[in-house]
Amino acid sequence: MEIWIIIAVAIVFILWRMRPVKGTKTITTETLKGILNDKDKVFVDVRTQGEYKSRNIHQFKNMPLGSDLSKLPKDKEIVVICQSGMRSAQACKQLKKLGYENITNVRGGMSSWRG
Repeated sequence: MEIWIIIAVAIVFILWRMRPVKGTKTITTETLKGILNDKDKVFVDVRTQGEYKSRNIHQFKNMPLGSDLSKLPKDKEIVVICQSGMRSAQACKQLKKLGYENITNVRGGMSSWRG
């Protein structure tokens, strides 16, 4: 019986961590394909350098989670991706705290990317 409680708590925790950040948009990787060449957007990949080097979308700039995100322009939409969507959700929260308004998280991250 205890194992089911642990599993339930783990699932709730994961879902809580993946919930959209209030005030940010969430898009799929399919939607991402249609906006990759939009010059009014800044694309940020928050995975580690190793993850980025092994597979990336060339429009995305690598800024691992923990980097100084305040260097990003505030007048453009910031589109954030990671491997699964969890670290990018954290980055979106950080951007909101820094005063960014136009933030988009890519749901499913590079695990969902078929490009």
